[in-house]
Amino acid sequence: MPHKENNDKSSFFKDVWEVVKLIPSGRVTSYGAIGAYLGRKGSARMVGWAMNASHGDDSVPAHRVVNKQGLLTGKHHFDVKNPMQVRLEEEGIVVIDNQIQNMDQIFWDPSIELAL
Repeated sequence: MPHKENNDKSSFFKDVWEVVKLIPSGRVTSYGAIGAYLGRKGSARMVGWAMNASHGDDSVPAHRVVNKQGLLTGKHHFDVKNPMQVRLEEEGIVVIDNQIQNMDQIFWDPSIELAL
């Protein structure tokens, strides 16, 4: 389980990645929800940086992290051969105009799902 408080950027990134690895297939979460779970409310941008830094590590399903409205804001960081939308659709998630549909039904909140 990730450490809830850590000021070191690289450790924070690792904690973010550990949370993202727990998101089930067919579900998504937001940058802000991950930051809040890790005790860093307001750190959505830093979570985004962690997602960007995770590319190349297939064990981190970065495609399951979107903005709070369900927009695929990180899509330009994905390989053109296997883009973010394709990965999500392979998991049964419907994406129209770069936005997750039924976000309220598939949203995975780590603060609830991983409650200690």
